[in-house]
Amino acid sequence: MGAAGQRRGADTKSEIRKVAIELFTERGYEGTSLREIAERLGITKAALYYHYSSKESIVLSIFQAHLDALDELVTWAREQPPGPELLSQVVDRMVALGVGSGMAAMKFAMANQHVVRDLHHQSGRENAFGKMTELFDILTGPDASLEETLRVRSALLSVNIVLMASRGLTVTDAELAGAARAIARDILPIQPDLSVRETAS
Repeated sequence: MGAAGQRRGADTKSEIRKVAIELFTERGYEGTSLREIAERLGITKAALYYHYSSKESIVLSIFQAHLDALDELVTWAREQPPGPELLSQVVDRMVALGVGSGMAAMKFAMANQHVVRDLHHQSGRENAFGKMTELFDILTGPDASLEETLRVRSALLSVNIVLMASRGLTVTDAELAGAARAIARDILPIQPDLSVRETAS
């Protein structure tokens, strides 16, 4: 398969995950069939089977997509020079990640907690915790004080807390991202000079 075909395949899988999350959230995991997912997408069930053979495989791919994005963030952060600017950039990326693949996974988890428990060991939750721990270590370093360490950890974890707290609110993704970013930055131990970035841009 060429690059264009791979992109189309990735786009189709992303759309399937998006629609599946909508239906799983609306009707519940057990109350949604692959046929209904295919119908909302406007494709045949056979076309859906080409990408995902079961509802479980769709759910696992949702969590895996989030885990892959988190892994990319950790790799990127490890290559950056330390400092307040890195803290701010990681917050920005965590917010983008949370409002994207993280929000999809969280919506499913909140609406289908029993399914998540059953898929706990397959969904990569332990790996996600390990990646977050790596990120904490990169951002704090061995000489950080207890307060600095806790502020960095709390700032990053606050992104997920804000997303969970937004359940039931009428809010756009942009508004939610802005609020999550502002709250996380307020918790950081050192406030980055955002005016420098704004002037440069």
